[in-house]
Amino acid sequence: MNLGTATLLVGGVIGLALSLFGVMMLVTGRASAGTVRNFRGVRAAGLYHLLFGLALLLMVVGQAVLSGAARMTASVLAIALVGVALVRYRPRGRRSVDDSHQ
Repeated sequence: MNLGTATLLVGGVIGLALSLFGVMMLVTGRASAGTVRNFRGVRAAGLYHLLFGLALLLMVVGQAVLSGAARMTASVLAIALVGVALVRYRPRGRRSVDDSHQ
């Protein structure tokens, strides 16, 4: 196995883990306090992780299996999923105690 194949394999495993983590949050409606603290709610956290995981899986599958225009289409769709996750479900910024009184 060469370095490129190993990198794709690791990326696919990480994408699968992120997707499953997001699905778990969406199905159960629960997440750790640290995760929920950084998002507007459990739904936003679940969708953020799900979209990032699916984008990573799509990118890996596109690079490993597809070729030509199909590979490019998979990459564009993966970037679109990341864009939606970042714009719609992004983690909110941490606010200090002083900022909460303004």
